[in-house]
Amino acid sequence: MESLDLRKAGLKVTHPRVRILQLLEQNSPHHHLNAEEIYRQLLDQGDEIGLATVYRVLTQFEAAGLVLKHNFEGGHAVYELDRGGHHYHMVDVDTGRIEEFESEEIERLQHEVARQHGFQLVDHSLVLYVRKTK
Repeated sequence: MESLDLRKAGLKVTHPRVRILQLLEQNSPHHHLNAEEIYRQLLDQGDEIGLATVYRVLTQFEAAGLVLKHNFEGGHAVYELDRGGHHYHMVDVDTGRIEEFESEEIERLQHEVARQHGFQLVDHSLVLYVRKTK
């Protein structure tokens, strides 16, 4: 991704933007990071990028369509790269861990339900709040 995608998105290539994009890439596709986690990882790797800058860059990335922001219940906003395509999320209510999954059947059913009620599905999201079975 990196600098080419930043330019395509109309963003200037800066060190903070490149580093945050790299972190999101490294943690993708199954880990969603909040701004504080990104900030801590940057510090751990020797980058002196402030928390306010992290928030500002994430907001710019979201506006440019590079990342998706999710506000799951009981937690901070988390971010993931927007790779196109559609997927769903399961949030473990005990650990906060987020898992992604895809389902053609759920996708089809949502369109069918909308159609049965006289609508055309424009957009949707599905989040399952789950607990590991013992």
